[in-house]
Amino acid sequence: MEHSASSTRNAPIPVARPKLRDVLELLKPITWFPPMWAFMCGAVSSGAGLEGRWWFVAGGVMLAGPLVCGTSQAVNDWFDRHVDAINEPDRPIPSGRIGGRWGLYIAIIASLISATVGWLLGPLVFMAGLVGLAFAWAYSAPPFRFKASGWLGPLVCGLTYEGLSWFTGATVMLGAMPRAEVIAVLVLYSLGAHGIMVLNDFKAVEGDRQTGLTSLPVVMGVGPAARLACATMAAAQVVVIVLLAIWGFTLSAAIVGAVLLAQFAAMPKLLRNPKQYAPWYNGVGVTLYVLGMLASALGLGGYI
Repeated sequence: MEHSASSTRNAPIPVARPKLRDVLELLKPITWFPPMWAFMCGAVSSGAGLEGRWWFVAGGVMLAGPLVCGTSQAVNDWFDRHVDAINEPDRPIPSGRIGGRWGLYIAIIASLISATVGWLLGPLVFMAGLVGLAFAWAYSAPPFRFKASGWLGPLVCGLTYEGLSWFTGATVMLGAMPRAEVIAVLVLYSLGAHGIMVLNDFKAVEGDRQTGLTSLPVVMGVGPAARLACATMAAAQVVVIVLLAIWGFTLSAAIVGAVLLAQFAAMPKLLRNPKQYAPWYNGVGVTLYVLGMLASALGLGGYI
């Protein structure tokens, strides 16, 4: 009887299945917008009509946003649970609302669903999806953990969130590789997005410093990192403007130039207090940045 009672006391406590609202919070729907927008830009830049391809477009939007991006958020929160316990203890995993190893299981299940949807959309999209998933895991998980580098982490995010999603959108519409002009513009906007990702690091400076993550705001200081972020975003757009003008997409070049000037007007407020105003600039400056992406895509697709 004593042995039985002792066994009962030592038995592991079962972990409750996560609630749907907590799983949705883990997948962070607000982060799905950038890759979905980039996918839309890719579809527009292809110049292909939507006739007969609505299901492919819908599947691609789902793949870019809720699936691959959602997977990356689950992977990131699982491997960052100790950092989040310092920076944002109310998140689903550190708060215990998603307990045990459920965070890892959700990331694995989401990866498998993403790969399946990519397969259904065709071989090029499937390969692009696998690349996105590989980077989603390598960004947060050992041994690569790209996010530990303030330079490499934002670069990987920019290339996958913006570039890979744009490429996937164009590929879905064309059923083939996009032309060189489209690839050049999507690469430039991806490189510029390095600055956007650096701005996202300002909210986690204290936790990053305590846990040894070398984000640029930690390594360089918030002021220099903010100036670098602004310069990176602006430089990419300047090159895009020049290329669009050379290729004859004058109206697109003018629109991108106008939104860049508006970003310049907003930058001084950010640079006065980067830590305080980074969320504000993410709402203002980044919105202008992605509007320029759409203007570029419309030009490349022959719509303006």
